[in-house]
Amino acid sequence: RVLERYPTNGKLLRCYGRDFHVNPCEMPISCPTDRGALFLGKLRDFFRLAVLWYMANAKEIPPTGRLVRPTDVKGGHRFTVGTHVLPLELIAQRFARDREGFLRFGREYGAEEVPGMGDACLRFFPLPRVPVTLLLWLEDEEFAPRVDLFFDSTCEFQLALSDVIWAVAMMTCVVMIDG
Repeated sequence: RVLERYPTNGKLLRCYGRDFHVNPCEMPISCPTDRGALFLGKLRDFFRLAVLWYMANAKEIPPTGRLVRPTDVKGGHRFTVGTHVLPLELIAQRFARDREGFLRFGREYGAEEVPGMGDACLRFFPLPRVPVTLLLWLEDEEFAPRVDLFFDSTCEFQLALSDVIWAVAMMTCVVMIDG
């Protein structure tokens, strides 16, 4: 179930492995534990935008498993310039030689390991029907570390606006950098 009924006309929404209570009428978002502090504090604006947009517009479409780069999303060219560039290099530097740390850290935010991709691969669920995949390539003698971010091909049906898609991508990056 994506959204569960919550007493007092609210909904229970699972994001990044945490349960959040959302009241779409009054629009407060809360988490019953301190595990939601990052999303209700530092990432508050991104999180609020993504959650409320998702709740108003999400479709009953399951993910396809087909991965697309942010630049392949309508308006996604913005992900490569100016202030919209995703800080993937910071994640790569943090986990340059630490595959297990990458996996362990991602699991703390509800990510699941995806075997057979890169040196390590995690699938996050920032929103129930919006998986985001981070692919880690470890540093070695020949190559610098690298992290690639992908969305499921259905992300535009769930989020529609490139600003909301960017907010979800940025939250996933911040989770791995600052979380």
